[in-house]
Amino acid sequence: MSGRKELRLSEQDTTPVILQTSHVSFPLQNANTAHFEVRVRKREAPKDFLFAQAVTKLSVAYLCCMEGISMEQRLDYPKAFPEAYQGMLHLEAIIRRSGLDPALYELVKIRASQLNGCAFCLDMHTKDARAHGETEQRIYALSAWREAPFFTERERAALGWTEAVTNIQQGHASEEVYAQTRLQFSEEEIVKLTYAITQINSWNRIAIAFRPEVGGYQPAKTATAVKA
Repeated sequence: MSGRKELRLSEQDTTPVILQTSHVSFPLQNANTAHFEVRVRKREAPKDFLFAQAVTKLSVAYLCCMEGISMEQRLDYPKAFPEAYQGMLHLEAIIRRSGLDPALYELVKIRASQLNGCAFCLDMHTKDARAHGETEQRIYALSAWREAPFFTERERAALGWTEAVTNIQQGHASEEVYAQTRLQFSEEEIVKLTYAITQINSWNRIAIAFRPEVGGYQPAKTATAVKA
């Protein structure tokens, strides 16, 4: 889906909102997320976070309505190729046991899924993150992590590397980004982090290709909160 549309927020606001399909910014419930970017004419970078969030949510609903996006499941991929599916689950278990911080891993999953526009994975991993104590504030601000003050330097390095590896066609994981990541992660840790990033990218592509139902996932009841 691609295109350019204009929408006014209210009769009083004469500034048209330009909807350009490019990348997803915020995870949503009960809406099919699609690749897009919100640009506000004469407001290149809105400073009001709540305004930006509201515009993003509105734009997704508008685009889905106007473009007639459908997310009906195409096939049962675990059943069609169970060996590969089990292999993916096995690698997932290995990554989880690798010592990579679980909270960081969820942030990586959400950010990669935002970049790829994977509604199924966004629904799953925002729910998992909340179940393990992640805050709404950090989840909502994740797509603007560079400007948000509540991510650690280690998390920023991981998110920068996530973007570089996910958008591999843009800079081919540049030396600059790699060097910044190495300041926070050892060789062993960055390899584990990279496997984690490629794993969620694989899940994203499988889900986008075969379109499993979005919204029905619920975290395991045994999950316990790690933050107040």
